[in-house]
Amino acid sequence: MDPTSSSSSSSSSLRWNILRQALLRRSDSQSQAEIKRISRKATQGFNLIPCQVVDSSLQSDHSREACVCYTIPITGSPKLYLTQRVDNCSDLNDFEISNRYNIDNTGLVCQWPSEEVLAFFCKSQPDRFRGKRVIELGSGYGLAGLVIAAATEASAVVISDGNPQVVNYIKRNIESNSTAFGGTSVKAMELHWNQHELSELTNTFDIIVASDCTFFKEFHKHLARTIKMLLKAKEPSEALFFSPKRGDSLEKFLKEIKDIGLHYVLTENYDAQVWKRHETLVIGDEAWPNYDKNHCYPLLIQITNHI
Repeated sequence: MDPTSSSSSSSSSLRWNILRQALLRRSDSQSQAEIKRISRKATQGFNLIPCQVVDSSLQSDHSREACVCYTIPITGSPKLYLTQRVDNCSDLNDFEISNRYNIDNTGLVCQWPSEEVLAFFCKSQPDRFRGKRVIELGSGYGLAGLVIAAATEASAVVISDGNPQVVNYIKRNIESNSTAFGGTSVKAMELHWNQHELSELTNTFDIIVASDCTFFKEFHKHLARTIKMLLKAKEPSEALFFSPKRGDSLEKFLKEIKDIGLHYVLTENYDAQVWKRHETLVIGDEAWPNYDKNHCYPLLIQITNHI
C-alpha cells in the first residue's frame, strides 16, 4: 500500500514482531505460558470440514510443507488435496517478500478458521453460486474457492491473493484437484487491492467471497474500492465476507464500504451448525481454549451495489 503512510510502517513493525517470535523462540515455561495465554489460534478451528495430513513424507524436519486432504461434507463430493505450510514455519524470505510488496504473509501461516467457515457456508448454498462468476480475495491456500469450484457448479472461479508465494500454492492446489471441478473454469491470480488497473476484471463478477480480510485497517480503503470495481454494476451481484469484529477493525471497514456507496447487511447467526459450534466454544473446548467471540467468531457481511 502507500509506503509513506504511518499505517504502512505499523504493519511492517507487526510483521517483524512476528518474525522475531519465529526466529527467537524461547523455551522457558513463562514464555510458553504467555504465548498460550494470548494466542487465538485454534487446534481444530470450527471443525466443520474434516481434514487430515495424507503425505507425511512432506512433513519432515527439513520440509516446510504438508499435503492435507479435506473431505467436503456432501455425499458424492470429491476430496480436495491442498499443499500448505506446516504450522509456525516462516523464514526471512517470507518477510522480505512481505515488505517488498507491502503485503501481509498471514496466508502462509495456516488455514485460518474463518476460511473454513466460508468454505462450509458456500458448499451449503450451491444454488447461490451455480452458473456464476466468482472471485475469492485474500484466499490463502484457496480452500473456499476450491470448494466452490468442486461443489456448486459455478461457471468460473478465480482464486486470488496479493502474496506471490501464496499464489504459487494456489496454482499447485488447482492443478492437484483439476479433476474435481467438472465444467467450472478455475484459475489463480495475483491481485493487489491497490491496483489501479483492473480493466479486464472491472464489473465482471457475480459474487466475491473473502474471509478474515478486514483486520489490517490500512488496507480497508483499497479493499472497499476493489469490491466496487469487481462486482457487476448493472446486474445483481454481491460480496460475501466472513470476518470477526476484532476490536473496531470490522466497524471501520464497514464505514469505508458505506462511504464508497456500497450497502451491507450484517448477520450473526447465518448457519445452524456454525452457530452450534460457536456456542460450544463459548462454553469451553480444549481444542480452542482461548476462544473469544470478538476475535474468533466470523460474522457474515453481505455487500451489494444496491439496497
